[in-house]
Amino acid sequence: MADWLTLLPALVAIIVVLWRKEVILALLLSLCCAELLIYLRAGNAGPGLLLDGSIATLERIVAVTRDGDNARILMFSLLVGGLLAYMRDSGGVSATVKLLIEKGIAKTPRQAGLLTFFISSVTFIESNLSSLTAGISSRGLFDKFKMSRARLAYIIDSTSAPICIIILLNGWGAYILGLLSTYSLGESAVSVLIGTIPLNFYALFTLALVLYTIISGKVYGPMRKSEQQLHTLANHTEIDVTPSHPAFMLVPLLTLVASMLGFMLLTGNGRLVAGSGSQSVLYATTLACLVAYCMMLFSKRFSHQQLVDTGFKGMSELLPLVTIVLLSLALGSSLKLLGTGTFIASIVNDNLPLLLIPALLFLAGALISFTTGTSWGTFAILIPIGMPMVELLGLPPSLVLAAILSGGVFGDHCSPISDSTAVSSVASGCDLLEHVKTQLPYALLCGVLALLAFFIAGVLMI
Repeated sequence: MADWLTLLPALVAIIVVLWRKEVILALLLSLCCAELLIYLRAGNAGPGLLLDGSIATLERIVAVTRDGDNARILMFSLLVGGLLAYMRDSGGVSATVKLLIEKGIAKTPRQAGLLTFFISSVTFIESNLSSLTAGISSRGLFDKFKMSRARLAYIIDSTSAPICIIILLNGWGAYILGLLSTYSLGESAVSVLIGTIPLNFYALFTLALVLYTIISGKVYGPMRKSEQQLHTLANHTEIDVTPSHPAFMLVPLLTLVASMLGFMLLTGNGRLVAGSGSQSVLYATTLACLVAYCMMLFSKRFSHQQLVDTGFKGMSELLPLVTIVLLSLALGSSLKLLGTGTFIASIVNDNLPLLLIPALLFLAGALISFTTGTSWGTFAILIPIGMPMVELLGLPPSLVLAAILSGGVFGDHCSPISDSTAVSSVASGCDLLEHVKTQLPYALLCGVLALLAFFIAGVLMI
């Protein structure tokens, strides 16, 4: 089978999304396409190809749930719905918004945006926690000041991963250090990683653009249209609930953040950066749900049955997004087996002028991350390609690594099949496609600037 055919599932997903505006259908057809190609490559062509391919598609979806990390992501995504419903229906969100405005902490749209940016920045331990905490904290504020949920989704999505990849005192840093540990780079893996901070151009440009958007109050392109029409206003129910007490929101939220840190230490045997992000965020969300449930029950304003119904209603609101996450995980697994990322990387690896290598690794990372929906998977593919180039050709290790990291995050921001895109949509209460569409122009602008920066850095440093 021709290698270029490995790109076909990604093309199917993009075409169907653009044509039908349906993410679930696009993912399902893309997954079917990938499974058929895997089946054909194994030499199983025959009259029962479509039936066998369909069965293989279902089995692939089943297989991804056998992985503990994937199962935890799905459970966490459902529990978030219950947690949001508890904080909303208790009146905690309304009360917190009222308190922040009365205290002058967030009395203008600019202050509300800066508060969101700050919360997302200080919860850099895990990118999903960052998006979730900032989104939950700020939904009511954005409703109050008539700012769209698309703008909120952009701020938290474009702050969480760039902050995590720059600060690196988290699972991201530990993961990358693990990938670097087998290479002789002329300096320690830690110093190489620290050296990427000023060279991680996409992350730096993205954070700067987020701050510009917040401070200036200006939005452009599809996001401006969303601001004008407020497409998701019908779903903005947080501030319509009668305020009760801020504790009904703040205590579960603080429980979520504090227990996330505790579980990261617990699962990492006392080492924060060695902890499991997927385990910790599931345990922390479960505990936060339990705290919110108990607070509402002991307030004697809600019965046990009412709280059960509220929790399941909140979960049901997120079922479409959980389905998207499930299909994204299955598609990523199929594309890895098919070799899509490896094929894209091999194109970059052949006959390149040395000074173009950082820019082309950035492009390769963007393409792999966009088509597979995972930045971490992109790092796993490209670091084993980029680091041997450093060893053999004497390239600057921090520049090469920064190009790979920037490309992975850039593609992830543009991809409708990324789990971080879905989590940001969940946290902000924004439609997934609207979030992708409104964030894309900002991500592309920063991507183009980063590509130019990596080219210039290649000329100056190689």
